[in-house]
Amino acid sequence: MHYYSEQDIREIVAQVVAQTDREHTREDATIPVEASGRHVHLTAADRETLFGSGSALTAKRPLSQPGQFFCEERVKLVTARGEFSNVAVLGPERKETQVEISLTDARSLGISVPVNLSGDLSGGGDVVIIGPKGAVTARGSAIAARAHIHMTPEDAGRYCVHDGQVVSFRVETGRPVTFENVVIRVSEKFALAAHLDFDEANAAGVGKDTLGRIVK
Repeated sequence: MHYYSEQDIREIVAQVVAQTDREHTREDATIPVEASGRHVHLTAADRETLFGSGSALTAKRPLSQPGQFFCEERVKLVTARGEFSNVAVLGPERKETQVEISLTDARSLGISVPVNLSGDLSGGGDVVIIGPKGAVTARGSAIAARAHIHMTPEDAGRYCVHDGQVVSFRVETGRPVTFENVVIRVSEKFALAAHLDFDEANAAGVGKDTLGRIVK
C-alpha cells in the first residue's frame, strides 16, 4: 500500500482544482461576437489606382482588432451579373488585395467563392473594384471568410485552446446557433473576439453585445 505525505496530498488537490478551473473556464467563459459585413483590403498599388496617386487611406474609426480601422473611402464591386456600391474599405494596406463577402453576396454577384481564413486566397473569385479615380480587376481576390476567434496567448491559456485549433462555438441569443469548424487564431497582436460573416450572424440573430462560448 502506498502512503501519501501531507505535501503529496496538497499537490494532488492543487492539480485537481487547477484542472477543474481550466474545464470551467473553457465551458463557461464568454467571448464577444462581431458580425463582419462585405469589405475590401487593398494593396498600396491598388489604392493608388482606385483613389489616385499620392492618396492615402483615411481612418474613420478603429476596429476591435488593434491597428485595424474602418476607412472613409468606399468602392464598388462589379461582376458580369451584379454589383454592390458603397463597399467598406478596411485599413491598413495589405500585401494582397482581398475582397470579403458572404455566400449570399457571391450568389448575387454570380460568382463562386471559397470559405477561407482571411489571407488565404486559394480558389478566390474574380471581381472588378471601382473607385473614384480608376478600376482594378482583382482576380482570385474574393472569399467568404471562415468563422474564427481572435485571442491573445493569455486568452488561449484560459480557454485551453491553441492557434489553428478547430472548435465548436455557440452563439447565445434568442435564436442560439452552434457553429462548427471555427478556427482559433492566436497572436499577441489580437484582441478577444469571435468573427462571423453576415449570413452566419443573421442566422443566429446576432446583435450588439452578443456573446458566445467555446463548447466541446
